[in-house]
Amino acid sequence: MLRRFDSRGVKQAAPIGLFDSGVGGLTVLRELYRQLPHESVIYFGDTARLPYGDRSPAQILQYVREILTWMEQQGTKMVIMACNTSSALALETVRSEFSLPILGLILPGARAAVQQGRRIGVIATPATAASRAYSRAILEIDAATQVWEVGCPEFVPLIESDRLADPYTAAIAQSYLEPLIEQQIDTLIYGCTHYPYLAPILRQLLPPSVKLVDPAVSVIAAAAQALDLLVLKGVRSPVPTRFCVSGSPHTFSQLAAPWLGCTPVVEQVMPSHWVAQSTALEAVE
Repeated sequence: MLRRFDSRGVKQAAPIGLFDSGVGGLTVLRELYRQLPHESVIYFGDTARLPYGDRSPAQILQYVREILTWMEQQGTKMVIMACNTSSALALETVRSEFSLPILGLILPGARAAVQQGRRIGVIATPATAASRAYSRAILEIDAATQVWEVGCPEFVPLIESDRLADPYTAAIAQSYLEPLIEQQIDTLIYGCTHYPYLAPILRQLLPPSVKLVDPAVSVIAAAAQALDLLVLKGVRSPVPTRFCVSGSPHTFSQLAAPWLGCTPVVEQVMPSHWVAQSTALEAVE
């Protein structure tokens, strides 16, 4: 549940924060542009620490806390976790720690999938699949639905390396989809925001009757409802999206350009204390 907070003094023109481990969140950003054209956005890609899918829950929680703290400092009015791993492992905890509205992908995606079918497959990062977050959310909505989740550790590195046309990527996709096809799924959830980039490959491999569900569509619809409820929806022309990354701005800019239709200006944001905290945490792990 979203917690209502005192919106007095908060400008409707304030930006929405949106973050992911890399370029995957651009699929959510694209949907935000479509549904909420009057909103300004700060996009953060934690490219220095991707992929998130093989990180521990403690590491993911630490990363999310750091990013949300920074987002608060930037004056965002809402934050959307454009990352299924973060949504699965950290959303409930950080919602109780931060005052701004925070939305995740799991519940909106689960609701959309249940409306489409009863034999639902989920392809996700290993961390998201291991959390069983989608299975729990789907079964809470409809206990009669059957769900199968498959961890796909190679997808994010392949996409971030711009290897969509590589035959190896298609071969890996086939290996991940085979157990779901054997279960005769009727619906497939993109359990990672990177995965819509694989749509042409997945569509070729899946039976034509299988419906694809992109949680980005539903989470942005939920964001629009929340902004209305909180009287925070933007009503004027937005400022250009601010793109920030923790890794190489040039690498992100080049990889993002085909999906955005332009080459974005990207700045590096990686305060030294983030590195120190993360290094210490990983040493403990």
